[in-house]
Amino acid sequence: MRPIVLLTNPIHPASMALLSSQADVRLASDTTFPTLRELSRDADVIIVRAALPTDIFEGTKRLRGAIRHGAGLDMIPVEEASKLGIAVANTPGVNALSVAEYVVGQMIALARQLHIVERKLRSDGWNSARQLSDSATELTGRTVGIVGAGAVGCEVARICHYGLKMRGIGYRRNPQHMPDFIEKASLDILFKESDFLVLTCPLNEHTRGLVNAERLASMKPGAYLVNVARGAVIDEQALADTLINKRLAGAALDVFTEQPLPADSPLLAIPNLILSTHLAGITQQSMQRMSELAAQQAFSLLNGALPRHLVNSDAESHIRARLLRLQKI
Repeated sequence: MRPIVLLTNPIHPASMALLSSQADVRLASDTTFPTLRELSRDADVIIVRAALPTDIFEGTKRLRGAIRHGAGLDMIPVEEASKLGIAVANTPGVNALSVAEYVVGQMIALARQLHIVERKLRSDGWNSARQLSDSATELTGRTVGIVGAGAVGCEVARICHYGLKMRGIGYRRNPQHMPDFIEKASLDILFKESDFLVLTCPLNEHTRGLVNAERLASMKPGAYLVNVARGAVIDEQALADTLINKRLAGAALDVFTEQPLPADSPLLAIPNLILSTHLAGITQQSMQRMSELAAQQAFSLLNGALPRHLVNSDAESHIRARLLRLQKI
């Protein structure tokens, strides 16, 4: 009997073909919780790009692991997987360059007000739009602050340091692994000294609501904010108020507390705010790398081995025992 790999969303065609050569690959017809529960019952591996219900693993008989097609783990109930000896893996770092390029592009767009210039050129004409250049600013010599200096944050800082001669300061819970072109800083210093504050941290109990009214008020007047982390890291109403009052010069958001962004969201009416649709990490190249790494880890699990980027390593002995038992069936 061929193993079954369940996809919640399509992956790169080359990786899809490779998986299909060794497994029965099934793409979920939709990502509603009832459908995912039903389809996962006979799956050996799930490759995840949509939120899973917390009880999805309870009805699985053959499931060896859930692999996140991406880095963030908020879509997978990791604790529940560990209890049952189900491996959880992700594909960290493969889209770091894509996200970093997006961040730097938005920093430049904000500093030069390109989003407002473009709209004003279309509505009011050349001269009116060109006047906005009087308030444009350069990035060279400014300070970029990274909240969550992991793979993405370090890549942002590297581009800014070597490409734009910016000062980089960063915060992460394990600061020993930060490169030498990022100065270690506390969160308080980060918010106070950054000209461009970039959020690249995971969403967890420490970061939910981290950027609140108090922290926004501590930022430099005229600073900018870019969020490619998760929407819930920011108090969106507090940010909206700060932007409307023009204490911050502008912001760029790729992620939101509610996605898709509702049509009546007040964020849509704020002119000094650039919005995009959670696409910072999506390029042709990054999606191919992501799919390849997810497929490789799926093969490892199907062969009874641990995936390269095992997340719930605290349950390794339990996971190994489940894999060994399933290999004998």
